[in-house]
Amino acid sequence: RSVSPFRIGGAMPTVFSYFSEVLAREKRGEHLSWLCMFWMIGGIYASAMAWAIIPHYGWSFSMGSAYQFHSWRVFVIVCALPCVSSVVALTFMPESPRFLLEVGKHDEAWMILKQIHDTNMRARGQPEKVFTVTRIKTPKQIDELIEIESDTGTWYRRCFVRIRTELYGIWLTFMRCFNYPVKDNTIKLTAVWFTLSFGYYGLSVWFPDVIKHLQSDEYASRVKHFRNEEVSHFVFNFTLENQIHSNGEYINDRFIMMKFKSVTFEDSLFKNCVFEDITSLNTYFRNCTFVNTTFYNTDLEQYKFVDSELINCTFFHVRTGCQISFDDDYSAYWIYFVNFLGTLAVLPGNIVSALLMDRIGRLTMLGGSMVLSGISCFFLWFGTSESMMIGMLCLYNGLTISAWNSLDVITVELYPTDRRATGFGFLNALCKAAAVLGNLIFGSLVGITKAIPILLASTVLVCGGLVGLRLPDTRTQVLM
Repeated sequence: RSVSPFRIGGAMPTVFSYFSEVLAREKRGEHLSWLCMFWMIGGIYASAMAWAIIPHYGWSFSMGSAYQFHSWRVFVIVCALPCVSSVVALTFMPESPRFLLEVGKHDEAWMILKQIHDTNMRARGQPEKVFTVTRIKTPKQIDELIEIESDTGTWYRRCFVRIRTELYGIWLTFMRCFNYPVKDNTIKLTAVWFTLSFGYYGLSVWFPDVIKHLQSDEYASRVKHFRNEEVSHFVFNFTLENQIHSNGEYINDRFIMMKFKSVTFEDSLFKNCVFEDITSLNTYFRNCTFVNTTFYNTDLEQYKFVDSELINCTFFHVRTGCQISFDDDYSAYWIYFVNFLGTLAVLPGNIVSALLMDRIGRLTMLGGSMVLSGISCFFLWFGTSESMMIGMLCLYNGLTISAWNSLDVITVELYPTDRRATGFGFLNALCKAAAVLGNLIFGSLVGITKAIPILLASTVLVCGGLVGLRLPDTRTQVLM
């Protein structure tokens, strides 16, 4: 999980920078927005596969008794298939013309530029138009790495110098993002990326936890209390769910082939009882006493006996880990279902932003989307049920995605080719730092107060949208 973002963090800036170099100006915003939509399509694919695959424990198989391939491993394999297909597709893609010019491959660069020209002219309905460029301004070539002869230094010294030279070149490219004429744009983009990411990811982690908190409160309100029970010579063979048993006495009872779901026994006595073929979820025995009791083929591990006393008790074939399946645990299905709905709600916003990006402009799309997202946060104040919160989540995701798409387009268009990927990568990294900060702040407020997360997210998004309106309009701008 920690290594995965290195691949994603490196791919995102490269994909947008690469794609923008081959697009016609009048369709650049639209096609970059369609590219953004594939992030959403990947999210729908992943959440749908998780919903369809992971809950099915029957899809597992074992290698001996020590290692089991549960359904979540099948899900991982299925999610890897698009990555494999993208690697195959990259082998058919042309290299960036500017890179080829920088490394001295002028003929190849010219051929690729001609291919881009011809493809775009055919799309415009002008296939007869000839590529008339005969001279190309060659950018400054990449400085060759400093070589150290074998007789003047060791191999690790040469490697050190190579790495140092590369890092120095990267640092120079990064600092050029803060030089004229892009310095002011970098500062404004930094503010917009940070505020949008802080509000979006902060609320994204807050939404599911709030819904879960509402579910827990509703579930707890339906709990059944049983006090001072005296049960003897009885066979329990049915499911017990959402119950609290206090000060009970269970003498010569048998608990056979049953499930305990969110059941708590407090200050109770179990004498000469038998627990056999038991599965449990959120079940605990607190301050209970067990005398001459047998546990056979159960998942009642030691941590489920809180401050309890076990006298002359025996345990046979204790099963470790959670044995409740997804069919028994409704909340597990609910997690995947809510995730799928939240991802699917992004689809209308993606389509709208792609169709209107080149018509109403990037700045209008960016500022309007962020301001509307901030305003929609206020409606969260009235969310008192699961269905209302899920509806707010879908509305918020649908409004926010237009801001993300327009911000990606603006960022690509504001930087020249020699620092476009570097600037995009820096802002994307800043975005993740803001996401971590948002997760920490919003996550700590779950179940405490609604006011602070709502006001904070609304203020941040509106302020970021107003800053975004101060960026230059790039709709008719030729890429530098």
